[in-house]
Amino acid sequence: MALIGHDFSDDTLLRTALVHASFDARAGTGPMANNERLEFLGDRVLGLVISELLFAAYPQSDEGDLARRFNALVRKETCARVAREINLGKYLFLGEGEDRAGGRGKMAVLGNACEALIAAIYLDGGLAAARRFIERFWRPHLRSVKSVPRDAKTALQEWAQSRRLARPSYRVTARSGPEHAPVFTISVEIEGYDAVRGEGTSKQAAEQVAAKRFLKRNDPARERK
Repeated sequence: MALIGHDFSDDTLLRTALVHASFDARAGTGPMANNERLEFLGDRVLGLVISELLFAAYPQSDEGDLARRFNALVRKETCARVAREINLGKYLFLGEGEDRAGGRGKMAVLGNACEALIAAIYLDGGLAAARRFIERFWRPHLRSVKSVPRDAKTALQEWAQSRRLARPSYRVTARSGPEHAPVFTISVEIEGYDAVRGEGTSKQAAEQVAAKRFLKRNDPARERK
């Protein structure tokens, strides 16, 4: 995968980043058998580098403006778009069922794999190597975020702040479906208001649904903005 711009010293890290949870990892077991742990780390590395890029690129922007740009750049859709640019789906290790179901083109699968790849690069070459990869593939998207999209979670947080309420808290209340295709139910809670639930194929997606439903229930006019 020369396109990623990093030569791995430890090929095991790269392979692990490409192993989806649906794959029968007969070659090894344990916490590094698939890319879920790497995905967790990669999400944090991506967040740090994107924060630095935005801080430098938009010196006049306030915290809210930076937060909305940040959310647009680190969301799963953007990670999946980068994964498609480097044809990452072609190299994934998927279970037969997930492969037949079109897993190589699924947004969640590609987005998670891209985050795992970032973590693998970070562990193999350090933060500088991860930063080079992220800057190379995210800078075009950084420039394209002109309208500063406002996602539901950000809108809900601003809604709560404007009323001097506590920050919204999100809690997983249920998980169903197979390991390789889970469905999460998330409850969003703000003191003084009834909890509202949302469902999604990732925790992030379920949180967005829950936030949107909360706004629709408690402030329909703002939710439509």
